[in-house]
Amino acid sequence: MVPLDSVDLAAIWLTLKLATLTTVLLLLIGTPIAWWLARTRSKWKGPIGAVVALPLVLPPTVLGFYLLVAMGPHGFIGQLTQSLGLGTLPFTFAGLVVASVFYSLPFVVQPLQNAFEAIGERPLEVAATLRASPVDTFFTVVLPLAKPGFVTAAILGFAHTVGEFGVVLMIGGNIPEQTRVVSVQIYDHVEAMEYAQAHWLAGGMLAFSFLVLLVLYTSRLKQGWRG
Repeated sequence: MVPLDSVDLAAIWLTLKLATLTTVLLLLIGTPIAWWLARTRSKWKGPIGAVVALPLVLPPTVLGFYLLVAMGPHGFIGQLTQSLGLGTLPFTFAGLVVASVFYSLPFVVQPLQNAFEAIGERPLEVAATLRASPVDTFFTVVLPLAKPGFVTAAILGFAHTVGEFGVVLMIGGNIPEQTRVVSVQIYDHVEAMEYAQAHWLAGGMLAFSFLVLLVLYTSRLKQGWRG
């Protein structure tokens, strides 16, 4: 029986911190995007929806490469952060957060968009007849009705961030206690032929993934029974 060492625990803690912060940012950023996609009739809905969904089909290394270029010293994001006195983002925890937000965005936006579309027009029309402002309607009508979508989005965003590998390796590299997350730590153990340690971390990831799916499917079954 091989216990987890301090390096493994540091990778777990960093992964949880990254996933938590990324999920919060994704909900803040993804909610207005999903609301706009669910409500708009603009000709830009298709192209913007495709851009949001791009990480679903794009290889992580491709997305990671272009983010690395954009956040580098000569990229437009890198030049912006340098002008603000923040330096460059690659190989930093902040860079991991930015990359994770881009990579996990569709896993949050799409459940929210589906939840918003499922509400329909009737509740919004009733709120309008009661002279509720658009902001009041959103917070008192839309958010409560879309709560299952927010739960699903938060779980998927968190779980997807925990399981990242290609993007975080391209952007963060492999710096202990700074950018080395669990998926990279497993890779390091395998490269060093430390299979016992890799089993511990990989088994934990497997159990975590199963629990995420179990929660999602159980919640959907309960919603189906209530309906």
